[in-house]
Amino acid sequence: MLTPGECWVITDNAAGNQRQALALAEHMQRPVRHLRLQLRAPWSWLSPRFTMGNTRALPASQRPLFAPPWPELAIGCGRSAALLTRMLRPLSAGRCYTVQILDPRIDPRHWDAVIAPRHDGLDGANVLRPLGSLNTVDERWLADGRDACPLLGELPQPRVGVLLGGPRRGIDLDDDYADRLLGHLLARHRSEGGSLLVLASRRTPTELIELFRQALRDVPGIVWAGPDDGRNPFPGVLGWADRLVVTPDSVNMLSEACAVGCPVHTFTMAPLPARIARFHQALRAANLLHDIDDTASPQPPLRETAALAGQLLARMAQRQGD
Repeated sequence: MLTPGECWVITDNAAGNQRQALALAEHMQRPVRHLRLQLRAPWSWLSPRFTMGNTRALPASQRPLFAPPWPELAIGCGRSAALLTRMLRPLSAGRCYTVQILDPRIDPRHWDAVIAPRHDGLDGANVLRPLGSLNTVDERWLADGRDACPLLGELPQPRVGVLLGGPRRGIDLDDDYADRLLGHLLARHRSEGGSLLVLASRRTPTELIELFRQALRDVPGIVWAGPDDGRNPFPGVLGWADRLVVTPDSVNMLSEACAVGCPVHTFTMAPLPARIARFHQALRAANLLHDIDDTASPQPPLRETAALAGQLLARMAQRQGD
């Protein structure tokens, strides 16, 4: 049954897509239903452009989840979700307000609103262009993280959080990169003391994780790479960090780090792909991102999600009044 005023959040299983869509939905002042849906081929290959026969785009087991009564609001994130949010406008006869996060790679007029970061270069009357990705990081979230991980607060300062992503097209995070990053981290640790709080992601190669474990075995702090290391301390690391070092590959990780308010650093060994290079440049222009050995002061945090939600609520109210 549909809860009155319900918001559907539509994603695939990608954690980054889920975090962005759920972060926005949290501010939209209505009940949320999260639908994790996977398209079948050929729709999965060609979403959201290919719409022929789209009623069969979902496997039979998931079709009952994507069925009337349709919601008043739907938020999708990622290419697969873009087909489904696009479908909702005609299916609901325009009554469902559709929001798509990330550039859908086709004309944004197929949705009521598209949220695409500035480095995507997407324009349109219904396009909202934040600097970074959407996330839930704010003062309350950070305080909850500190409360959940009190032992991290007992580690010596400065506490340096290190967020490790993984290789992607045009960015090699290999053994050489890890060795040189560790060299910078250990050199600074020798000069100022403190602790290193290292978090790997699902994309971090196993061999890099082992390099960090061995190199940091005598350094105060933690290396977390998955459930075998206990509960994910990510909120606690961000909550307690005096400084953050983030690999250059992930827009989501960099955005979350810049939402904390402490200095954020990165380390690159080669020119970045054009799209992510534009993002780095924008963060540097705002004094939010620095080279790994630079001295930096805390800056006002990058927190855009609540303001974007406010803009969407105003647009929805305006449409209802027209």
